[in-house]
Amino acid sequence: MTETHVVANQPPPLTGNLWDANAPLREAASWAGADWIGADARRLGEVLGSAEAARWAEEAHRYPPVLRTHDRYGNRADEVDFHPSWHRFMGLAVEYGAHAMPWAAEEPGAHAARAALMSLLAQVEPGHCCPVSMTYAAVPALRAEPALAVEWEPRITSRTYDFGLRPAADKAGVLIGMAMTEKQGGSDVRANTTTATPTADGLYTLRGHKWFCSAPMNDAFLVLAQAPGGLSCFLLPRVLPDGTMNAIRLQRLKDKLGNRSNASAEIELHDAVAHLVGEEGRGVAVIIEMVNHTRLDCVIATAAGMRQSVAEATWHAAHRSAFGRRLVDQPLMTQVLADLSVESEAATAVMMRLASAYDSPDEGPFRRLATAVAKYWVCKRGPGHAAEALECLGGNGYIEEAPLARRYREQPLLSIWEGSGNVIALDVLRALKTAPETAEAFLAEIEPAAEADARLATHLNAVKNTLAAGVDQPGARRLTEDLGLALQAALLIRHSPNEIADAFCASRLGPDRGLNYGAVPTKHAEAIVARHLPST
Repeated sequence: MTETHVVANQPPPLTGNLWDANAPLREAASWAGADWIGADARRLGEVLGSAEAARWAEEAHRYPPVLRTHDRYGNRADEVDFHPSWHRFMGLAVEYGAHAMPWAAEEPGAHAARAALMSLLAQVEPGHCCPVSMTYAAVPALRAEPALAVEWEPRITSRTYDFGLRPAADKAGVLIGMAMTEKQGGSDVRANTTTATPTADGLYTLRGHKWFCSAPMNDAFLVLAQAPGGLSCFLLPRVLPDGTMNAIRLQRLKDKLGNRSNASAEIELHDAVAHLVGEEGRGVAVIIEMVNHTRLDCVIATAAGMRQSVAEATWHAAHRSAFGRRLVDQPLMTQVLADLSVESEAATAVMMRLASAYDSPDEGPFRRLATAVAKYWVCKRGPGHAAEALECLGGNGYIEEAPLARRYREQPLLSIWEGSGNVIALDVLRALKTAPETAEAFLAEIEPAAEADARLATHLNAVKNTLAAGVDQPGARRLTEDLGLALQAALLIRHSPNEIADAFCASRLGPDRGLNYGAVPTKHAEAIVARHLPST
């Protein structure tokens, strides 16, 4: 008899140390001043690159969180239950400090070091990175109220993951979420209708409805509400000091396209007790510090997703044959893989440069504009990159058992979260108009590299002419794209191998630029793929 079911011409499972396999990330950590994180990153990369971690990621998505609004007796419970695999990732993130390392670290370059760790985590299971990111980003906002910062920062920076609804003072570590968005306003947070009423003991009671509450299982949230003095920022604990549940009612969990391992909730506040953060009427100014740090994390997570896509696509192509040759040796496939790899390396470089800018108070002007530019451009490139990588696997990529199916659904979130495309493009215009020093700092970052490449020099001159002429809303997206491309090109010219920088400038800035992946110069393609292919 002839056997009818023989598995052949299929790649083996992709396992291995994620840090060791990612030369662009290791190199970027070094030039960003964070090479001291290498030992931790290697240990974390070993765990995350295992077959077991891949199974955890699949389970966390296959068994998404479940909301329990009431207990068996009819009492309000408002709890979210998670699969154990979710908790494994959360435990790793907190253990390695991805949730708060920069606020407690003594070493320089801590934001860049954290970005390296966060990218490893997001490469495998991005959903859990939402509560991790919110916690990290909450600290600079909380510092607007020094007394609250003194009380909460030690809890936030703890390396102990302590899940469960108990008073914050009784926990070994806490996590922070955010609830800004309301259904009538969306990104227009000044349309907020939640009210904040002062109480006799200096606290406030909040009443209203939040359309999106990120990470509803966390221990406290930063929220916006209308106080007597205007729109203000508040810290809203889940459990009050006496052990009673705060009046936060979880109405439902959002049934999302992707990011399914993570809980996002619609909530109602029934005179929930909260602490004012900063001054009344200054809510947007206070919470924007949190928003900017979460925008950084959108860039990190998108770049991490691109790395996962490149690793899976190149691994598949290196182990599957068609028409008498391995896919990776087929010239057309080599071109596509190389182009995807260039995009991934450019995103990684921006991610690390932007994170390093958060390590220096002197880089405020660069950070202000670069955060918006990178959030727009890198995150915009994410969905198309994921789709092309998935296509490299063909039907094998379009099944739930393949991680690229999850990645394909995840990448659009990062372009939407913390400001979708138009919101971010308008923020770029706002920065240029209200803080012209941001443009000066941004251009100063690019100009030295432009002296080494005529294509970047031509592109940069065009950008300067656009800036000099002034840009209104219809031109905001194109300007932001051009700024993003200039920054990526400059970083690759300064820090990456010549073939990477040349391929990027030729395919993104040159006259022969194409609209789809597969346009890098042929002479570079094989070397680029070899740089990004996980060890075989």
